[in-house]
Amino acid sequence: MEPPAPPRRVTIVDVARHAQVSTTAVSKVLRNAYGASPEMRTRVRRAIDELGYRPYAAARGLRGQTYTIGVMLPDIRNPFFPEILDGITSRLQGTDYQVFLGPGCNGEKEEARVTEAMIDRGMDGIVLVAPVSSSARLQHVASVVPTVVIGRHGRSPVYDTVTDDDVAGASLIVSHLAGLGHRRIAHIEHHETDPTRIAEMPNAQRADGYRRAMRSLGLTDEIDVVSTSYTQQGGYQGAKELLGRRHRPTAVFAGADIVAMGVLEAVAEAGLSVPGAISVAGYDNTTFAALGPISLTSVDQAGHEIGANAARLLLERITDRHRPSVQVKLSPTLVPRRTTGAAPE
Repeated sequence: MEPPAPPRRVTIVDVARHAQVSTTAVSKVLRNAYGASPEMRTRVRRAIDELGYRPYAAARGLRGQTYTIGVMLPDIRNPFFPEILDGITSRLQGTDYQVFLGPGCNGEKEEARVTEAMIDRGMDGIVLVAPVSSSARLQHVASVVPTVVIGRHGRSPVYDTVTDDDVAGASLIVSHLAGLGHRRIAHIEHHETDPTRIAEMPNAQRADGYRRAMRSLGLTDEIDVVSTSYTQQGGYQGAKELLGRRHRPTAVFAGADIVAMGVLEAVAEAGLSVPGAISVAGYDNTTFAALGPISLTSVDQAGHEIGANAARLLLERITDRHRPSVQVKLSPTLVPRRTTGAAPE
């Protein structure tokens, strides 16, 4: 027996016949164009629902929009990035836009591959989360498609940015630890060598904020920075290095919560207590930071709000490609929990 033929896809012609209107009328309703009466819109929408009609994305693209937005995430394992994504999708609720994700893998070549794929597929806009690409590359992407960049502190006339005040956030952590009596406060940063990224990336801003805060508190001689990576393994390696020193720190400020998880692992492996022997603080206030068994002190940079702002700005830029660029900087807050306590005697 021959296999049954696949069901035929419902077309705009089918919708027009079912609603007893012209295909032009259906097209106007789909495009939300002028000239379709409320009664006609109701009839067409009812026919679409009853028939289960779905327009071809490629065909919509030929008319100027695909109603798709690409979001590039640098590392899908970092639990902070879903907070941003949640803010983006929440802001897009009630619109026709759908979000598609692409992993940037913390590399310029990988980011270029993902962004080019999004452009080639006619996506109406792109959100780049903490991209490591050069400024020239970001300018190129934004010249081709409406773009919002999250987590880069540079300015551009062609794309909008949403950032956290990372310098202020780092200062909140250092001041908190110093207020608990700590002097030997160490920091684990993400290793960076590119001059532009040192000036613009959040990891470099947090390291700079740490140094500034230590100096302002008279702790210049106690500045201690280990460069690894913003990963759990990076935190583990950084903590192992710090714990092996003759005068180990009494507190560690990890540049991200995912880094702090590695620090906690290394501290437990060394048989030390938190915060009795050593205090640990992170950054991002991710969901797991609030879990009872972890209870990680962290900086809340409002990931949901970052994402919502990025989606808002992107919709505005899709509507008006030539409007002046906008830079949104959010103010972080400290969330003290049980991983930080008084400095040991």
